[in-house]
Amino acid sequence: MNGLAMTSNGVRALVAATLLLLSLNVAHGEAGKPHRGPWGFDLAGMDRTIKPGDDFFRYSGGAWMTNTPIPPDRASWSTFSILRANAETAVKAIVEAVASRPNPAGSIEQKVADYYNSYLDTEAIEKAGFAPIRDDLAAIVAARSHEDVAHLMGRRDIDVGGPVSITPWPDAKNPNRYAVNIVQSGLSLPNRDYYLKDDAKFAAIRRKHHAYIEALLSMGGYPQAARSANAVAALETKIATLHWSAEKRADRDLTYHPKSRAELVAFAPDFPWLATLSAAEIPHQDFFVLKELDAIGELTKLFRATPVKTWRAYMAFQYLNAMADVLPRNLDDLAFDFNGKTLSGQPQKRERWKRATVALNAALGEAVGAFYVRKHFKPEAKAQVASLVENLRAAYRTRIARVTWMSEETKQAAFRKLDTFRVKIGYPDTWRDYSTLDIRSGDPVGNRKRARAWEWRRRIARLDQPTDRDEWGMTPQTVNAYYNAYFNEIVFPAAILQPPYFDAEADPAVNYGGIGGVIGHEMGHAFDDQGSKSDENGIQRTWWKAEDVAHFKTLVASLATQYSQFEPLPGTHLNGKLTLAENIGDNGGLSVALEAYQISLRNNEPPVMDGFSGLQRFFLSWAQTYRENIREAQLGANLTADPHSPAEFRVNGVVRNMDAWYVAFDVKPGDKLYLAPANRVRIW
Repeated sequence: MNGLAMTSNGVRALVAATLLLLSLNVAHGEAGKPHRGPWGFDLAGMDRTIKPGDDFFRYSGGAWMTNTPIPPDRASWSTFSILRANAETAVKAIVEAVASRPNPAGSIEQKVADYYNSYLDTEAIEKAGFAPIRDDLAAIVAARSHEDVAHLMGRRDIDVGGPVSITPWPDAKNPNRYAVNIVQSGLSLPNRDYYLKDDAKFAAIRRKHHAYIEALLSMGGYPQAARSANAVAALETKIATLHWSAEKRADRDLTYHPKSRAELVAFAPDFPWLATLSAAEIPHQDFFVLKELDAIGELTKLFRATPVKTWRAYMAFQYLNAMADVLPRNLDDLAFDFNGKTLSGQPQKRERWKRATVALNAALGEAVGAFYVRKHFKPEAKAQVASLVENLRAAYRTRIARVTWMSEETKQAAFRKLDTFRVKIGYPDTWRDYSTLDIRSGDPVGNRKRARAWEWRRRIARLDQPTDRDEWGMTPQTVNAYYNAYFNEIVFPAAILQPPYFDAEADPAVNYGGIGGVIGHEMGHAFDDQGSKSDENGIQRTWWKAEDVAHFKTLVASLATQYSQFEPLPGTHLNGKLTLAENIGDNGGLSVALEAYQISLRNNEPPVMDGFSGLQRFFLSWAQTYRENIREAQLGANLTADPHSPAEFRVNGVVRNMDAWYVAFDVKPGDKLYLAPANRVRIW
């Protein structure tokens, strides 16, 4: 739920906007370990001076928030952050154990150890200086034509940016095959708002961004750094003016425009497609899907209208910015000062080993995942979570049957989609084969380039093959979950299947309020405003009757209005339209998780524990998974582009719409979160 990534509308269906990146709690205990009671909840983290009906977020976790500072190398500290930190520590221990013994050349152990240790060897990086990137920078400086520029933008061993990006992905209208998607791209700031909004905060960031471009180019030895920085900043601003907004990109009806090669060239003749596609090693591809159609058209015109010398400076900056962490420290520090301190408010750069685990996971994620699963994932957890999923499936069936706004015809289609859900838990059945990836000791720059090129070739090698429905979009050591509309599947990596989301020893109310809410959220994406546009086979089409679509839009418009009233920062309201799909997932998912919990009780009354009923424990568990402290700069960045609401409103915004919460905590008119029954949005 909090964040992340990989996305343009159809892609959003696989990860980002359908993504569930959750924030976690941890108590103020030693070594970052939570203090949870015997039933799985941290009672000491509550602030019982606050009425539940006034602020359930702080009632359930206020003491934790007060007593838990954000580490200096973090932009926020939350459940997600802590589980991710735990995963990093686990990976570190695994890799150090692998590296402590001799490993045969070419073995996966050798590759994992050499990638990690090469990244850690800052002394060697300092000694090498800029020599490892000299040829790449020379190739950028040598570009003399727009065709040369397009060729460099098509290379997949280096990252030089560009106004459009190409990515192989399942075809949304026929998910049994792959398409080459073309999407808007080209910005080094988080999104278009950073370039276009007039308020003082964004203006200050733009000034610092301009200075950063100049400093990075100067440090990289690029000629006329000041003049070049002016041109790059102006170019990125022009790109931003042409980009679609995040809200518009989220509408899948607007982002499917198939074209043959001839049609692509005719639509955007100003861009040298052959040069880019040849460099990308797909010169004969004849099926493309354009996402932001008119934006792509205008961006390709901008490409041709912009002088080659400006594109050279732009590519040099983008390249240096992307490679900073494997270059000498002065450049790495410069990149952190802007990308970390300025954009996220993070005071301190993360320790090198922590960054090494991130880099390693990006290059050899499933290899590391295989080691991780063997050491940290119990097989019985898979069966227990599968049982939870089936209770959630049954609960969805009950809730769908009960709603009055959906026609019987659409309900039958929904049942078919529900019945055909694929469920992936823990880790893939078949691990990725890295035998052809060349990883060398002492070559962090080369390792990154070769890993990028290897991954790209792995993906394009199957363009003419049926889609791989067994592939995972995340590694097992990733703390996250997602719904993939293309394959109508929900996916839960091993690293999220731990407390407080899931604990085999915890009270069932805690598991249903934790991982049950996650499961309900991800299932819910199959039936939200965008899920209604993909059927049980993953084919993008509207499978709801027109009147059902109209009823649903009316229903969720009220939810968007509710969330738009929240004010996370003074003068800045939440964008309820941007966060609508994830808010639907939260509200509907938790309601269904509660139904599943009640199914699991089999008409038995749950015991009272530490003075809390089963119903109360269910809601406290949900709130516990969202305890978070976040820096203002990071919160501000999230509000411009993150399709998930801030943690506070993923708690308070959800519970106030659930009748059972009012009963559980005796919430009355006059309490700050109180909504009259007629104003509560009940989706399922």
